[in-house]
Amino acid sequence: MGKAAGHNSIWMNEESGRQRGRCVMKRGKKWLLLGCLFLVCMLLPGTMAEAADSDTIKNGIYADNIELSGMSAAEAEQVINAYVEGLKSTEITLLAAGNQAVVVTAGELGIAWGNPELVEEALAVGIRGNVIERYKMLKDLEKENLVYPIQLTFDLQTIGDVLLEKCVPYDVKAVPYGLVRENDNFRIVEGRVGYALDVEMSIDKVSQYMAQEWDRTACTIGLDVAVDEPRGSVEELSKVKDILGSYTTEYVSSNYNRSANVDNGCKLINGALVYPGEEFSMHALVTPFTAANGYYMAGSYMNGQVVDSLGGGICQVSTTLYNALLLAELEITERYNHSMIVTYVEPSADAAISESSGKDFKFVNNLEYPVYIEGYTKNKHITFNIYGCETRDPDREVRYESKVLEVNYPPSDKIYADASRPLGYVSDSGSPHVGYKAQLWKIVTENGREVSRTQVNSSSYKMVPRSAVVGTATEDPSAYEEIMAAIGTGDVNHVRDVLAILLAPPEEYDDDEDDE
Repeated sequence: MGKAAGHNSIWMNEESGRQRGRCVMKRGKKWLLLGCLFLVCMLLPGTMAEAADSDTIKNGIYADNIELSGMSAAEAEQVINAYVEGLKSTEITLLAAGNQAVVVTAGELGIAWGNPELVEEALAVGIRGNVIERYKMLKDLEKENLVYPIQLTFDLQTIGDVLLEKCVPYDVKAVPYGLVRENDNFRIVEGRVGYALDVEMSIDKVSQYMAQEWDRTACTIGLDVAVDEPRGSVEELSKVKDILGSYTTEYVSSNYNRSANVDNGCKLINGALVYPGEEFSMHALVTPFTAANGYYMAGSYMNGQVVDSLGGGICQVSTTLYNALLLAELEITERYNHSMIVTYVEPSADAAISESSGKDFKFVNNLEYPVYIEGYTKNKHITFNIYGCETRDPDREVRYESKVLEVNYPPSDKIYADASRPLGYVSDSGSPHVGYKAQLWKIVTENGREVSRTQVNSSSYKMVPRSAVVGTATEDPSAYEEIMAAIGTGDVNHVRDVLAILLAPPEEYDDDEDDE
């Protein structure tokens, strides 16, 4: 009986404890709910006020140093745009080639407001989030301002246009050291340093500095400028004093115009300085073939004919230079033979140029030191001397030989009868041209003994017969038959002889002698 009662007492105590626990939990939840309701009641007036004022920015919010408190989105955008607009007149100094100061404005560099979303973010402060988050944000603003940075952007194309228009003009090309030959002596001309703006690198430099480092006041930006040192030096050019090769041709039989063209082309080349590894182009120096460039009409080869053209005779200049360069053992990179044989050098020793067909004469300085080209004319002779630093053995000699492989003599003259021309008219192409196939060989001797023989080129020249147009218009049938028979012989000289007889005045007789 006692045990049973004790057991029931323990059970009742446990049950009572559980009931008391449930009561406590209910009372806790009740107080928590009451607390939340109290907090909501405390925040409700402010929250209602915020809802009513959600179209304006809260107090304590800035864009950089601009206070946006109480502004609408439109007002905030207006004031920030006005700020950016004011920055457009700020002067920016760009240092171009040679530290040349080029003053522009931020507006000229394409300044713009880069983060307009700032306004929407500022307007959302204290509006978004749950009640507690908004309450905490508003309390934080009472203690410390919220500052949004105004980001700026700059248009790359606009910056590039400014650099090209205002800075690139200050670029300076490097001028290599030069040589002038005066009174049989050389004078060295000092070179000049060159400067060239790196536009692409400078665009990046300006845009990054203005967007990330600029303090929004007047400033100076050094652009990326490459320094180009002049080629050559006093030491290098002082080595140029030896004649490596020299060659002369004559044009004694040339008329005034052709002689003037040879003289003019020679002057245009005289003084050329070619550095090691550099390629020389004759076209670059002697063209264009115009009267303004000092040229006259003179005979030249074209399509197997001799015709007058501006610059006729210039090929004798290139040919003479070619032979001087061969003796200097410089590397010829472009050379053409004439279409027909020339008389001032041996076959395969010529070098033709033509502006219309793009034929040029070029060589590369394959030596260790610069070479200087001296050219002059005297008494209808043209000479080129190639100066440099002689490094070849004095016992070594170089000469060139022309080897003719084939000769093609022209057949009889080609004579064309022209009935529209009067009897006595003759127009011929001059002397016929013999055709050749030839090679040029380089022979090297040391101490008088041949050590090498190398083919330099192979050339082919057209065979062109003499041609003539002969007038046949006459009212005399017998004279017509005579001239046609002469044309049939294919000999221009015979045609001229027959014409001399046909056109000779009739013989006069002395009447007194007949009377006797």
